[in-house]
Amino acid sequence: MNILIAIDSFKGSLTSAEAGEAAAAGIRAANPDAEIEVVPLADGGEGTVEALVQATGGELVRARVTGPLGEPVNAAYGILGDGTTAVIEIAEACGLPLIPEADRNPLEATSYGVGELILDAASRGARSLIVGLGGSATNDAGVGMLQALGCRFLDGAGEEVPRGGAALGAIRSADVSGLHPDIQSLDIQVACDVNNPLHGEQGAAYIYGPQKGATPEMVEELDSGLRNFAEVVEKELGKDIQEIPGAGAAGGLGAAFAGLLDAELRSGIELVLDTIGLEEKVRPADFVITGEGRMDAQSSMGKAAMGVAGLAEKHGVPVIALAGSATNEAASLNGKGMTAYFSILQEPITLEEAIRPEIARQNMETAAEQVFRLIGAVKPALPEVQRLK
Repeated sequence: MNILIAIDSFKGSLTSAEAGEAAAAGIRAANPDAEIEVVPLADGGEGTVEALVQATGGELVRARVTGPLGEPVNAAYGILGDGTTAVIEIAEACGLPLIPEADRNPLEATSYGVGELILDAASRGARSLIVGLGGSATNDAGVGMLQALGCRFLDGAGEEVPRGGAALGAIRSADVSGLHPDIQSLDIQVACDVNNPLHGEQGAAYIYGPQKGATPEMVEELDSGLRNFAEVVEKELGKDIQEIPGAGAAGGLGAAFAGLLDAELRSGIELVLDTIGLEEKVRPADFVITGEGRMDAQSSMGKAAMGVAGLAEKHGVPVIALAGSATNEAASLNGKGMTAYFSILQEPITLEEAIRPEIARQNMETAAEQVFRLIGAVKPALPEVQRLK
């Protein structure tokens, strides 16, 4: 029996690899002869670097870059197994967790360190770049990142504007002629699962600014700055960055990547699945095991488990999800490629207890073992493992 395991991380509890190995241990207890492959998984958000590095046999790289408030921070990114593809999570350089809650201020926060990470990767031979957006503390439309890469944004006096979201309103001209040569030839794909425009009521400032520490007054100033930046870019560079789907992601970094660096914005899980070549691993499998911390109606909105289920359904392979918890609404997933799903909880316990790594690991192992004991009991009565169509 060939079994493929691709489980998303259980946030705050188990990494993707830990969850997968626990499931594998349970399956082996039920069927010692099973051939099992564990593939780390992520959806383009937190954990993407770790998952892709492990899945491709790559390596983690550490670099000291400028943090969101200008202080140096130690950031990690990955070089994948091919040696020429780098994967970066922008939160490593400008994420909310890098700033104490009382100090969060998107008028001051900069994405400059993201550009430094990209330059570091390019200096190590990267020719392709995968970027995970999400968790940013910034609302500077990626201007800080672009400045680090060699672009210039000038005020009315012809001076370079300072870093941070507050400077957007002062920009009067944009010059991208100094973009570093290595970046000009870099193939960039960005994991982006939102469609927000750059500015306006559904834009970066209004939708995401408050969670980054912006007051209502700050939101108005930031939105005005984003609008000004978009107008300058269209006038100076002939590019309309406002209406790019996902332009408002990560405080406007989506606009900077897609509009000024010619990056492709893609569904996070699709990008990850393509990168690790999961479809080719699904084809020969008799069963696919996936899962995530919580299975509910929202799990169908592009999350990792449903991305895996879609590939399994395409090739007629039964897919079983093992989740930390599963709500009644998750029943809708059965009509979207998920053969069956189960909560791994073995008894009533608090959330605090359930997410303890040792308890979650044991629960995952036990649940996987019991599922495959049942499969093992039924399988002899069948001529072969029935592939569902």
